[in-house]
Amino acid sequence: MSKIKVGIVGGAGYTAGELIRILLHHEFVELGAIVSSSSAGKPVHEAHDDLVGETDLHFAAELAGDEDVVFLCLGHGNSRAFLEKHQLPETTHVIDLSNDFRLGADREFQDREFVYGLPELNKTRIQQAQSIANPGCFATAIQLALLPLAQAGRLTDDVHVSAITGSTGAGQSLSETVHFSWRSNNVSIYKPFTHQHLGEIGESLEQLQPELAMDINFIPYRGNFTRGIFASVYTPSELTQEEARELYQKFYADAPFTTVSDKEVHLKQVMNTNKCLLHVQKIGKQLLITSVTDNLVKGASGQAVQNMNLLFGLPETTGLHLKSVLF
Repeated sequence: MSKIKVGIVGGAGYTAGELIRILLHHEFVELGAIVSSSSAGKPVHEAHDDLVGETDLHFAAELAGDEDVVFLCLGHGNSRAFLEKHQLPETTHVIDLSNDFRLGADREFQDREFVYGLPELNKTRIQQAQSIANPGCFATAIQLALLPLAQAGRLTDDVHVSAITGSTGAGQSLSETVHFSWRSNNVSIYKPFTHQHLGEIGESLEQLQPELAMDINFIPYRGNFTRGIFASVYTPSELTQEEARELYQKFYADAPFTTVSDKEVHLKQVMNTNKCLLHVQKIGKQLLITSVTDNLVKGASGQAVQNMNLLFGLPETTGLHLKSVLF
């Protein structure tokens, strides 16, 4: 097939850097304009110094206008503002990595309808979509831990989630809680029970189990590491260990990036990859699901490429055969 011409807006941030890293080695992609209002004209590797020697591309001030797909790697609220200001051709697909179009009430915008881009939930709809709302990083890890239970109608009691994320989850802009001197040897909670990803999680679960009548009690933690999400998700369940494991294996049988592990999982298994590893165990009356992902890859840019592959009829693993670094 011919190359997919890709444009990126918001090119200097963390998610754009990961996206460029992946797409440079994607055999069916031609990287076009990488737009950055703060870095226009400068070499891409000045903002993303892991790309020194990998590319001689420079940041652009605007899109070329002939892109097949545009990735919006902008801060929350800025994607909507960008599309209001820049009228993209109807034929151009949009994959948005912000939270601007994730909720059902926000998915119709101008002449576009955004499909929620969790492939393990909406694969067929993604393949037929014009535009994609890429899921949030916490939302991805938590939903993948709960979707099999929702499909089976087994979410009948409150769900409790403790999940910790690396500093890159806060984006590239400096703030007190991302400084090394604050983050090192430190852990803290933020947005307890009110995190913005709860809305999209609830909508996805209701898609599989309508009239859901349970609460998700979510405590997010800031971790003293740079990347990765480790989520402990638990709820009372009548399923046995064997029944639960079989349920999860069956649900993810055709999901190339989500694996149910026999052993307990840890973050280094998924770093720099598009994988989600799940471990399911029954302890007393509680079913505990542990979910680990890389917040910048499966939680953002890798999943965005997975969605692009589905949009253009490619195997969803194309360009995403990435290996974790254990040592």
